[in-house]
Amino acid sequence: MKRNLIYAVGLLFVFFNACGPAEKDKKSMNPFFETYNTPFGVPPFDIIEVGHFKPAIDEGIRLHKEEIHAIAENQADPDFTNTLLALENAGELLSKVTTVFYNLNSANTNDQIQELAKEIAPELSNHNDDIRLNEKLFARVKRIWDTKETLGLNKEELKLLERNYKNFVRSGANLNEEDKDKLRKINQELSVLTVQFGQNVLAETNAYELVIEDEKDLAGLPDDLRDAASQVASQSGKEGKWVFNLQNPSVMPFLQYAESRDLRKAIWEAYQGRGNNDNADDNKEIIEKLVRLRMQKAQLLGYPTHAHYVLEETMAKNPETVYGFLNDLWTPALKVSKNEAQEMQKMISEDGYSFDLAPWDWRYYAEKIKREKYAFDEQEVKPYFSLDAVQEGVFMVTEKLFGLTFKKIDGIPAYHEEAEAYEVINADGQHQGVLYMDFHPRSSKRGGAWMTSYRRQKYENGVRVAPVISIVCNFARPTSNAPALLTFDETRTYFHEFGHALHGLLSDVTFESLAGTSVPRDFVELPSQIMENWAGDPEVMKMYAKHYKTGEVIPDELIEKIQSGNKFNQGFATVEYLAASFLDMDFHTLQSLSEKDVNTFENVSMKNIGLIDEIIPRYRSTYFNHIFSGGYSSGYYSYIWSGVLDTDAYQAFKETSLFDKATAKSFVDNILSKGGTGDPMEMYIKFRGREPSTEPLLRKRGLL
Repeated sequence: MKRNLIYAVGLLFVFFNACGPAEKDKKSMNPFFETYNTPFGVPPFDIIEVGHFKPAIDEGIRLHKEEIHAIAENQADPDFTNTLLALENAGELLSKVTTVFYNLNSANTNDQIQELAKEIAPELSNHNDDIRLNEKLFARVKRIWDTKETLGLNKEELKLLERNYKNFVRSGANLNEEDKDKLRKINQELSVLTVQFGQNVLAETNAYELVIEDEKDLAGLPDDLRDAASQVASQSGKEGKWVFNLQNPSVMPFLQYAESRDLRKAIWEAYQGRGNNDNADDNKEIIEKLVRLRMQKAQLLGYPTHAHYVLEETMAKNPETVYGFLNDLWTPALKVSKNEAQEMQKMISEDGYSFDLAPWDWRYYAEKIKREKYAFDEQEVKPYFSLDAVQEGVFMVTEKLFGLTFKKIDGIPAYHEEAEAYEVINADGQHQGVLYMDFHPRSSKRGGAWMTSYRRQKYENGVRVAPVISIVCNFARPTSNAPALLTFDETRTYFHEFGHALHGLLSDVTFESLAGTSVPRDFVELPSQIMENWAGDPEVMKMYAKHYKTGEVIPDELIEKIQSGNKFNQGFATVEYLAASFLDMDFHTLQSLSEKDVNTFENVSMKNIGLIDEIIPRYRSTYFNHIFSGGYSSGYYSYIWSGVLDTDAYQAFKETSLFDKATAKSFVDNILSKGGTGDPMEMYIKFRGREPSTEPLLRKRGLL
């Protein structure tokens, strides 16, 4: 059916080519061929149709090829303007349409978009290879690179030159023709496999439902979770029942509160088994192919492993540094997690049970111990963290630090009815950018939370082009009895993604390819993670955490419970994260692929680091979207690497004041506004005055 629909769309396009209006009129029917006539130049989502994408992509590729040909065949001596700047400005239409397409594929996809994603992946891969493997084009870039000291380029121009030269080399420009052909085939296959992996995870997540008919099976579950499950059931035609699914706002609190051990096991088995069910959406064979192809590509380019290839352009530089860093954290974290497991096993015995603690028990008993030890009950805290209150808190912190204010825009095109848009206004009262926010889970949206852009910041003819940024989350929906209430972890997630958004919004660079989050993976999480510190600061919580019914400010005793609870279960949280980081590195430091069975490989990897049976990696291989579909391969460690940076950087504010204007300005001037125009460590030292220390992070997590 899906193929027939796409075929029909294709026939219509051919018909209009042959029999329809003139070329100019045809293009005017497609919004991508026009200048966006919308508020602030956002995409006209209200008139974009799936059928518009492929013709615009095809035309974008054609125009980009013409532009590249003109640059490569230019008879004038290569210089920054006729080569580097020309490359930077080429491909505008293609970028315009693919930006919208891939964002929709993540946040509001459908069968047609998913089919098209697989169709265009090899085409775009081949087009990119045509550029990076173009000998004449590379010769011009290399000529500029070899003479860069004589050209009088400024720092940002030099960075653009360096980025382009390295991209050509790392994309195979120095390979012989035979190896270039091999590389093309590898890249095309990789492009399809990464798309398929993510689609399989989404399909597996959407396929499972735990349907409860007997109210007794809801024992232990809080009212808001019951209400949400009842609402899901009603929407799917199961009136009078309760439906739980594998989206985080459903599965995680179920594991945390459900008294029925059998039901906890059932939903946990489904959650951790995604992509591993030997069905049409199984990801094991895809992983084997991805790992093998990435290894082959790296070795073709002269690197021992994929990890060596990726890490060359990061702060860590090589796998040895990453493994050393992970091992330094692993030893204290594993020790704490074992103590946590013993404490839970003791509680199980005290409750009169004889079973051994299992992974589907961990969150349940962690919650019980937290209540007993710290009198901390997430349900007692959540009413103070309604989505509206947290949003006010985010806006307040951002205004106090950076002078930004946010004005909701009504009537602006949006890619989904739940996505809201805000104009961002700077301290001078000038337009800074547009921010979309989209908060709740749905079957058309992948899991997790992320920031992206529909237009990145740049300068054109000396005028700043403002960015259009979006943050996408998966928070629990409001129910008939209460607004959307966030856990404190979700509150931190909101602040986190907002930090990424600020990185994009406060960007102030000349070239789009260096703007905002265009930085190494192990530096990009600094702007996001530092914002989490304000979310949990007692002084700040008193400013925004207010009970959704009474308006009461969160009391000191609850703040103290949150603070004391922040170090609770940190052995588990750190170990499950580090285990996934080790798994990522183990897959991508392979120099040969003797073991093809993914489950066996994962088990051996976890055995090698001594992971206890009661904990699994935060992401098992078959649903590890970050590394097999999301661009974090050999880079998942970066969250905790950036954790060192953000904890140390936050101390700069603590040493002055939480909203110290001079410190905030330094953070903007040296980090947020600079994008990828400098060396990350040099940028950090300019802000902090020294290199970061790991001790604040270990103390923050209670691991010292």
